[in-house]
Amino acid sequence: FRRGVSMVLSADPDLDLVEVNGGDEALEQVADNPPDVVLLDVRMPGRSGVEICAAIKATSPSTGIIMLTASDEESDLYESIKSGASGYLLKDGSTYDQVAEAVRLVASGQSLISPTMATKLLEEFVQISKGPSPSASLTVRELQVLRQVARGLSNREIAGELYISENTVKNHIRNILEKLQMKSRMEAAMYAVRSKLVDDV
Repeated sequence: FRRGVSMVLSADPDLDLVEVNGGDEALEQVADNPPDVVLLDVRMPGRSGVEICAAIKATSPSTGIIMLTASDEESDLYESIKSGASGYLLKDGSTYDQVAEAVRLVASGQSLISPTMATKLLEEFVQISKGPSPSASLTVRELQVLRQVARGLSNREIAGELYISENTVKNHIRNILEKLQMKSRMEAAMYAVRSKLVDDV
């Protein structure tokens, strides 16, 4: 599967592919030259993909991370999102072209998840009781931005909807993540839906 993905990504003139062997080498590469997107597997030799994901986000918060894995375990999905992953794709059911499109989406600031895993997330939303709301600390504008993030809009689309600049959107999202103590816009979107901050998702 990795070879097929590599071939498709390498053939795309808009993408510059760098391959590494293992999580530690990935961390070194990110430290030397932070990429827009990193593809990881949950199951990796040595440190887990979740650990590597968290380490990458700690050193390069702007790098988007996609978990491309065979694991359909809910715990792996949740831990990946908590660690800052912006995408979660199952190898079984994802084509090479879909992986390439996922890279483009995450590079543009969006998030995505395999339909099978999305269903499991929705089931989890039903089970989680609503606790104290950290969103009370968000400004009106930050809540507006968070609602648009939960709708799946990109930074550019949010800027158009709210008549603000794309850089302002990025600043708001950074503040939102800091206030909610979250590491990715996907995690923030999940929180917004779970907390019923959006009605039309």
